[in-house]
Amino acid sequence: MDKITVVCPHCMQLNRVPKKEHYSKANCGKCKNSLLDNKPIEVDSQGFNYVLQNSDLPVVVDFWAPWCGPCRMMAPAFSDTAKAMPLKAQFLKVNTEENPQVSAQFGIRSIPTMILFKNGQEVDRVSGALPANQIAQWVSQYI
Repeated sequence: MDKITVVCPHCMQLNRVPKKEHYSKANCGKCKNSLLDNKPIEVDSQGFNYVLQNSDLPVVVDFWAPWCGPCRMMAPAFSDTAKAMPLKAQFLKVNTEENPQVSAQFGIRSIPTMILFKNGQEVDRVSGALPANQIAQWVSQYI
């Protein structure tokens, strides 16, 4: 059976899990929390690179800032989408104020901007706040 590497959203430990269509249970080998409790992981540049290099799942990154109204409005939708897609995609949040080097590396000019990565490479991006159903539709194209 094929296995995938997943970064635990609770402790950042790498986990190898069987690749399935649906999961009833999957726990982190280190912290024992459920890998199905998918949530956006707030990362700095080091965490960003760690997840991109190690996750076999598509990685969806929300570039945002605390002062950005549309970013704050979209945050619950981004979180809801992550919860609805356990072991289908990893969801990260990068604060552009605290991590300007990551923002500059990907030419982020407006926020919120979401970038989807597969195998560590950018495959698509969307700028502007979206509702959860549109985020899920967009991500689903790449799963």
